[in-house]
Amino acid sequence: MNIINIQHFNSTFGELVIGSFNNQLCLCDWRYRKRRESIDLRIKKFLKAEYKEDSSQIIEATIQQLVEYSNKERTSFELPLLLCGTDFQKSVWEELNKVAYGKTETYLGLAKKMKNEKGIRAIASANGANAISIIIPCHRIIGSNRELIGYAGGLPIKKQLLAHESPTLQTSLF
Repeated sequence: MNIINIQHFNSTFGELVIGSFNNQLCLCDWRYRKRRESIDLRIKKFLKAEYKEDSSQIIEATIQQLVEYSNKERTSFELPLLLCGTDFQKSVWEELNKVAYGKTETYLGLAKKMKNEKGIRAIASANGANAISIIIPCHRIIGSNRELIGYAGGLPIKKQLLAHESPTLQTSLF
């Protein structure tokens, strides 16, 4: 049986579960999110693997980069990612990675950039299925009315992440 090494990390923003498989990051997600069980099941099935509490070089690098991000020493991440999802989900997650630090995009704007306006609900669903939070910045996606909607870590954490990245956003959002 293949092994996904996992560690719990209490970040500045909340508790995360970080996982690596074959020297790639496959998980960096909120420990207490509503869909924790289904996300874990998807990753295990995709990789034909089980979780084991153990560290790895990738987990340590992820923690280091998250600390740097928290300390405002890092605005992007340099980690090898292993995306566990459908081709459609992967395309959404890759588009999320294009939303710059300190910026936001709407679900509709994301759908337009993907040339798939009619797929906005599917795009929003794929956004919610992201298992590599913060690093794949799903927190930067907001409602068309500029309101904060849907976030696996909870709206208070989403608000905190956006304010961390751009204090001026705090006055234009919420």
